[in-house]
Amino acid sequence: MAERTLIIVKPDGLQRRLAGEIISRFEKKGLKLVAAKLMRLSLSLAQKHYEIHRGKDFFDRAVDYISSGPVLAVVLEGPKVIEITRKMMGATFGFNADAGTIRGDYSMAYLNIVHGSDSVESAQREIPLYFTPDEILDYQMPDEKWM
Repeated sequence: MAERTLIIVKPDGLQRRLAGEIISRFEKKGLKLVAAKLMRLSLSLAQKHYEIHRGKDFFDRAVDYISSGPVLAVVLEGPKVIEITRKMMGATFGFNADAGTIRGDYSMAYLNIVHGSDSVESAQREIPLYFTPDEILDYQMPDEKWM
């Protein structure tokens, strides 16, 4: 099975109508979309999502923000998908991100448009928070037949 990652287009990405553009970049790279859900995170889910940061000074702000409006949660699949999506997203804050990255092109603020799992372990912890196994589709793309 190929590697999987959780991507979340955060409230600022949806409010600025960038969800399609962001997902399109990942698809154009060749990553496979295997699950998608438009949702509003409950405070409880937001706290579980950021649990590893509990006790840090930004925890409450991060929880409040990601639960402040709708988000688009997706699971992407592909070889080295975590490494690839992290490079494509760019540095955490838009003002530090290189041009050509998602955050570098669309963010100047601490509100950083998009979340992506930072490791295989994080993806394995995060994906089940948002998707049940039967919500994640297993299918083959035409170009995968030759890999």
